[in-house]
Amino acid sequence: MVGIVQSSYYRKASDGKKGKKPSICTLHTRKGLVSQDTVVASVKEILKHEFIDCGYRLMASYLKREGYVINHKKLYRIMKEEGLLKLDNRIDRSGSGRKFVKYRKVITTRPMECLEMDIKMVWIPSVGKNAYLLSVIDVHTRRILKDYFSFNIKQDQVIALLSALFEQYNYLNNIVIRSDNGSQFIARKVREYLALIGVQQEFTHVATPEENAHIEAYHGILKKEVFKRFDYQYFGEIEQILKRYVKFYNNRRLHGLLGRITPMEKWNVDKHLILMKKSTA
Repeated sequence: MVGIVQSSYYRKASDGKKGKKPSICTLHTRKGLVSQDTVVASVKEILKHEFIDCGYRLMASYLKREGYVINHKKLYRIMKEEGLLKLDNRIDRSGSGRKFVKYRKVITTRPMECLEMDIKMVWIPSVGKNAYLLSVIDVHTRRILKDYFSFNIKQDQVIALLSALFEQYNYLNNIVIRSDNGSQFIARKVREYLALIGVQQEFTHVATPEENAHIEAYHGILKKEVFKRFDYQYFGEIEQILKRYVKFYNNRRLHGLLGRITPMEKWNVDKHLILMKKSTA
C-alpha cells in the first residue's frame, strides 16, 4: 500500500544482529573445546613477553603453535572485545608504582635536590634518520650534569648514565628526578634501579611539558643556538658541536633566572650544601 519493497521489512522484529551468532568455544588440539576466557588468557600470556608486540594475524600464528585451531577473523573479534588491538591497551601504563608530579613549580634550596631528564630527537642528514640526545639538568643551578648522544637509547643506557652521575656524589639521599612518560623512563628496570639507590622518581602528566620545564627549555635553547645555526651532515660533527656547547652552556652562558651568572658559578656558590647534606645523610 505504501510502495515499500517486501524484502525490506519483516513481519516480526529479529533479536540482536542478523546472521549466525559467533561461537563461544574454540578447539584446542590437546584440551578439546575451551572457552573464550582461556583464549584471552593465552593471548595475554604471549603479550607478556618483553619483545612480543603483534597484531591479531601474527597472534593467530602464535596460538596455532600452542595447539589452538582458530581463524584470524575470530581472533580479531576476541581481541577487539577485550581491548587488545591497540598498543596502549596491551602495554600496562597504568602506573604500578609510578609517582606523578604533585607540584608543577619546583622550589629548590640546594644543588642535587631536583633533577630533570628528557630525550630530544636530532636529525642526521647523512643517514636520513634521527639520533637521540638524553640530557640531565640540575634544577637549582641549571647545570647540565650528564648527557648521552646515540642512535639508540634504551633503558640500559639510561641506567648507565644515571649510575655514573650518582656515583660521583656517593649516591646522595633525598634526590628527586623528573621525566616524562617515555618508554625508557617508565621501564621497570629503571624504576627498580632508582628505588634501589634511594632516588625518588616523578613523572609528568600527559601533555604537560611545563612540569618538566627546565630540561624542555634547555632543549629549546639547543634548537635555537645550535641546530638552527650550524650546517652539519654527519653524526660525528653534531656530536662534537654538542660537547663544546655543553661546556659553553655550563661555564660561559649567562642565565637570566640565575641573576645573569653561569650555571657553574651558581653551582660553586651553593655546592657546599651538597657536602652538608652528604655528611648528615
